[in-house]
Amino acid sequence: MYRITALAVSLLTSGAAFAGPSLSDAVASDERTEAYVARDAARHPAEVLRFFGIEADDTVAEFWPSAGYWTEILAPFLAEDGQYIAAAYSVGPSDTPSYRRRLHGTLLGKLSDTGRYGKTIVSTSDVDQWGFAEAGSVDVVLTFRNVHNLWWDDQVMDFFLAAHDALKAGGVLGVVDHRAPAGADLTALKAGHTGYITEAEVIRIARNAGFKLAQKSEINANPKDDTDHPKGVWTLPPSFALGDQDRDRYAAIGESDRMTLKFVKVAR
Repeated sequence: MYRITALAVSLLTSGAAFAGPSLSDAVASDERTEAYVARDAARHPAEVLRFFGIEADDTVAEFWPSAGYWTEILAPFLAEDGQYIAAAYSVGPSDTPSYRRRLHGTLLGKLSDTGRYGKTIVSTSDVDQWGFAEAGSVDVVLTFRNVHNLWWDDQVMDFFLAAHDALKAGGVLGVVDHRAPAGADLTALKAGHTGYITEAEVIRIARNAGFKLAQKSEINANPKDDTDHPKGVWTLPPSFALGDQDRDRYAAIGESDRMTLKFVKVAR
């Protein structure tokens, strides 16, 4: 049975009132990381966040924000009237991958700038401890390009249940992930660790966790991506897993074809 366990939460606070920017201004800020700004053409941050219905006074939890592409937009936008929760993995266990520690350290370094980000909650969860916010306290839970990893590791239902529990009644779960072609062999996708998952599978999992699909968008669609690459999705930018091999070809394809799904919490 699913059960919420203890939260590990730290608060980073600013002594002065913070006047947050508009969403457009947060995206256009010259304080954002240059490499992240370069990805905006493929990730459409303002359009995506508007599609998910993010308002300046919302409480928003982002699951596994990594080094903070979305944090750099969401935290300043929510700083005055809302609340940003960085729902990260715990990096305490001895078997934590080194990359996860590195990315989490980068994230914490950013959030220490309270003059820019205001008051932020960092909530960490271990693999078997998925409660990342108080029950019924969150307006929106977001996750970007993470569901396929959770699916591989057989943790995806635990995450969706934790998101359902954290959300208020009628709250929104926003999912963006690499999209496999409709009808693709799920067993082969999972065994091959391609980074892709079908839209139908994500919808099925969400419904089983108590969500209703409210809307889907083609904001992040990329018809140039046929999803058949030697190193899976990481063949494409920004990873370029093959290095210089066929780099121009993969750069011309661009980032992956991605689903953008908006779910609403319903009673289980």
